Amino acid sequence: MAQISLRIDDDVKRNAEQVCKDIGMSMSTAINIYLKKLGRERRIPFDVVADPFYSPENTAILERRIADMRAGRNVSQHELIEVDE
Repeated sequence: MAQISLRIDDDVKRNAEQVCKDIGMSMSTAINIYLKKLGRERRIPFDVVADPFYSPENTAILERRIADMRAGRNVSQHELIEVDE
């Protein structure tokens, strides 16, 4: 048997352990399932997508708006809207 050592954020580990416990399996079993599926399908077994907010188009728009604000153009102020909760 091989052993893998990983470094992950404490919260990520804690959340994953809780999910595994809720499902009734160990973290080791969950990772083995993932790795077997990865090897069998030769792909990440779930969708991995980038946040569309950081697309080149959005980044260009944001950079133009920042430049306009720094140049004193297209600067507007809005009244705050208070929401009762």
